[in-house]
Amino acid sequence: MKILPLTKFMKEIEVPGDKSISHRALMLSSLSDAPVEIANCLRGADCLSTAACLSKLGAKIDFGKNVTVQPMPKSYILNPVNLDCGNSGTTLRLMLGLTAALKLPVTFTGDESLSRRPMGRVTKPLTMMGGKFTADKLPITVQTDKPLHGIIYTLPVASAQVKSAILLAGLFAEGKTTVIEKIPTRNHTENMLSAFGANIEVAGNEITIAPSKLTSPGKIVVPGDISSAAYWIVLGSILPGSRIVLKNVGVNPTRTGLIDVLRGMGAKIEFGNQKVSGGEISTDLTVYSSCLHGIEIAGEMIPRLIDEIPVLAVAAAFAEGTTKFAEVGELRVKESDRLAAILTQFNKICPAFEVEGDNLIVHGGRKKTFAACETFADHRMAMSLAIFGAAAEGVELDDTDCVKISYPNFFSNIHA
Repeated sequence: MKILPLTKFMKEIEVPGDKSISHRALMLSSLSDAPVEIANCLRGADCLSTAACLSKLGAKIDFGKNVTVQPMPKSYILNPVNLDCGNSGTTLRLMLGLTAALKLPVTFTGDESLSRRPMGRVTKPLTMMGGKFTADKLPITVQTDKPLHGIIYTLPVASAQVKSAILLAGLFAEGKTTVIEKIPTRNHTENMLSAFGANIEVAGNEITIAPSKLTSPGKIVVPGDISSAAYWIVLGSILPGSRIVLKNVGVNPTRTGLIDVLRGMGAKIEFGNQKVSGGEISTDLTVYSSCLHGIEIAGEMIPRLIDEIPVLAVAAAFAEGTTKFAEVGELRVKESDRLAAILTQFNKICPAFEVEGDNLIVHGGRKKTFAACETFADHRMAMSLAIFGAAAEGVELDDTDCVKISYPNFFSNIHA
């Protein structure tokens, strides 16, 4: 697909439902005591993988105007099952926690990309709880022969998915389970568990859960995904003469690192029409074109924007001066090695990017050119490259189907 350069971008956009929240809403609704209606649930490929796995475990999920979930039977599964997680690391990691207490075998599979991704960060603490796993990479079979027990676990690396897997397992464990975070990560699981009446306590950097029966909240409204909004926020900031309005975007403080960083770089981004639903805050965002300058991003900020670093690197290429993203080695184990992809593909458009160890450095203000680029079947790389090309001299992408994972109609917005 060829993306042509834009002169300016004036548009109002409703971004898809938040992927992280949609995954968790589907899972906890399937564990609840009564049906749940989910409004604005993302219907991208990753969330459909979660829905398919839950359906195999006995939940009944109806994709009407809103998504309605009939909980799985309390006996959960009667026979061994195979669960295909597709390309979704969130599905796999969280479902490993959700199924860790089951006493009949559950075998997880996925596509080629997911099968390369390491799961040891998840299986290690779940094994400490008594879970039994055949491997740390797909295919993985879970078959636990004894009840799980609670643990106190300090996350060695900031990861909301690992934290969430442990908390989900803690719903079925004997005694309390405590997760300690050195660096705070997104707290959608804690918010969602509270909305379903789980016995969960958050005290500073410690999250403790006890065995709980979940109670249906009746209806959940999923806010728009700020990770999907990120592409338009960056485009509006770097493309002269632009103004973009993004409706109903989730602005959970653990997810707004991108906005904080862009404002620190000089971007003009306004909030309006704020709402709260299910413990999650949403707002309308208005983004204006701005003159950006380079900064250093490090420490506790990184987990708040790890998924947005590729598109933030695009913004940095249009900024004055140098931008440094410190200690972002986590990018190497995403849907692709995103550090390597940025180095090989972004530099085709603009020779501004270098990697030193786990640090990404971007030199702003260098000349851009048209280029043919590979997406590595990675949705975030594809969308970041599209924004880069649209704001520069255009780009040709080898694979754009991968964006269906999180933002099925992305290209219809950029082309319109």
